[in-house]
Parts: sequence; structure tokens; C-alpha cells
Amino acid sequence: MSRFRGSNWKKSRRLGISLSGTGKELEKRPYVPGQHGPTQRIKLSEYGQQLQEKQKLRFMYGITERQFRSTFDKAGNMKGVHGDNFMALLASRLDAVVYELGLARTRRQARQLVNHGHVTVDGARVDIPSYSLKPGQTIGIREKSQKLNIVLESTELSNHVPDYLTFDADKLEGTFVRVPERSELSAEINEQLIVEYYSR
Repeated sequence: MSRFRGSNWKKSRRLGISLSGTGKELEKRPYVPGQHGPTQRIKLSEYGQQLQEKQKLRFMYGITERQFRSTFDKAGNMKGVHGDNFMALLASRLDAVVYELGLARTRRQARQLVNHGHVTVDGARVDIPSYSLKPGQTIGIREKSQKLNIVLESTELSNHVPDYLTFDADKLEGTFVRVPERSELSAEINEQLIVEYYSR
């Protein structure tokens, strides 16, 4: 399946999670899209719940099914809890860290910044959003790109950086200090349902 390029607001309302990161779409219309959205009452089956949870996480990070599954399989080969490893691998992606550092307002923007070559890792330009960061690596914005409106607006609005990252607003540079713990990642996701989905 190719990457989803439709309306993020509709998808957010369908899944019940803010994909834009602002939460505005759920505040304005806290029900599924469609003619019968406000009155629709659907009870999901066990499989439906597992599938919805998988879709929530996949669309949250904006990745294809193939990328999602390969990351899931990689997490299964690591020591520790499969679900926790999976969440940590997704959070270690370059585009995810750029977003968490506050260099972009949404995950889509973060992926675009990386794709267009505006982001550096340890001083070298990296244009692969799925690049997996290792503890100690430094993420920054190229000198030529530091005046971009997207970056300036995002850093002005951002005021919180997770504990597994550090950020220097003057240099527009952050460090991936360590692999995040599960408690530091999205509480809206129940990764156990995703493990169950792929274990069918």
C-alpha cells in the first residue's frame, strides 16, 4: 500500500487520534466523518480493535505498510518486550526526532524537511526520513536552511522536548541522548493489540 496522501483531518476523526498534532480536528468534530457520523455507533470486533490500533500508529508516523511491518519484525529480533522495542524503533526515526525537537509543527512537515535535505546528522546531510538514530548522534538544520519560515515558526511555538533528547534553540541543534522508554512515548497507543494483530 502506498503512503496515505488524503485528508489528515478525516483520517484523524476516523481513528479518533490527532494526526496533525494540534488536536483541532477532534475538538471541532469529535465523531467519525460521513453523513451519519454524529449518530454512528459501531462496536468493533476484537480484530477490528487490533486493526484500528495498527492503523493509528502507522498513520501517526506516516509510513507505508511494508516499512511498518519490517520495523515490527526487526523489533521482534531484539531483546526485551516486542511492543516496547517496536515503539522505541519508530521514535528513533530521524523524521520522528525532528518533530519531537520542535523543528517542525507536524510529522508530515518533519518528513518533508528531511526529504528536501534540510536536516543534518553529526554534521552530514541526511535525506532519509526512516534513518535510525543511535544514542549520542546530533541532529541539526543546515546553515542555509536555518532561516526557513517553517523552522522559525516551529521553534517559536515549541516549548517541550522529551527527556531522551536535548535541544539548543540558538544553534537549532539537538542530541539523541538515549533510546526512549515506553512511558515517554504516546499513551494513546496500545501496542499489545498490534502485536496480537500480527500474531494471528
